[in-house]
Amino acid sequence: MPRSRSALLLISLVSFALVAAALYLQHAHDMLPCPLCVIQRYAFLGIGIAALVGALSNKIRGGAIVALLAALGGLVTVGKHLYVLANPGFSCGIDPMETVLNKIPTATMLPWLFKAEGLCENATDGLFGLSIPQWSAVWFVLLTLGLAWVLFTWRRAR
Repeated sequence: MPRSRSALLLISLVSFALVAAALYLQHAHDMLPCPLCVIQRYAFLGIGIAALVGALSNKIRGGAIVALLAALGGLVTVGKHLYVLANPGFSCGIDPMETVLNKIPTATMLPWLFKAEGLCENATDGLFGLSIPQWSAVWFVLLTLGLAWVLFTWRRAR
């Protein structure tokens, strides 16, 4: 049980660090987040909050399940983002999704974190050979595997 709790704390820390990295890229390197990037931020924050609450309240299974659902939502979102990048004619661009996202209370209260301003097809800047959406996909997969491990080991420990 303590290993599962530690894993949830680590998953939470990684998720929050990834959002911090996104904010750094946005504010220090002027990489404006597109609507799909903002949804991925929500997913990473959802993973981090659910894992942290699960670990601190000792509700390992519940926290891991909610975090896993957020991770799966993030995987779907980053999958669409990678599809947009692979198909240049397909764009999420300025569309109703951006308008709706920018009117959510979190976006109006925290625009520096949740305001969608960029275009999805422009997210091609690379870091160590992968684009930012590709790195996001890698991290969503790793976090999903980590959460699946927590659920598997929690069940066996009972």
